Amino acid sequence: MNNNISCPFCNPEIRKRFIAEHGSMFAVSDRFPVTDGHLLIIPLRHTPDWFTLTVQERRDAEVLLLFLREKLLAEDPTITGFNIGMNCGASAGQTIFHAHIHLIPRRDGDADDPRGGVRGVIPDRQKY
Repeated sequence: MNNNISCPFCNPEIRKRFIAEHGSMFAVSDRFPVTDGHLLIIPLRHTPDWFTLTVQERRDAEVLLLFLREKLLAEDPTITGFNIGMNCGASAGQTIFHAHIHLIPRRDGDADDPRGGVRGVIPDRQKY
């Protein structure tokens, strides 16, 4: 793990929040969750976004995403879907410039009309 204390995902204190780890990736609960169970999958190595992850980091992220999905589903039968996403760059909404993947559990009725899902990052384009 990097020792870039100014990065919240590199600060050694984050180890206290680990809920899972696989290879080069770890997971923590999001501090500002969109829904109950919202998790972040983060590389140990400081790197800006999806496009700078190594092939191994992407593989480890996939394993962790699948594991965490099963864990969440086993713990909470109200979960009926998931959003998985990354913000890459300030114009895409990224605020912490250390790559991280959002795993957001969804439940029937948690939004008035969820159609369009991640297209909602630009609200006028969500519905089609």
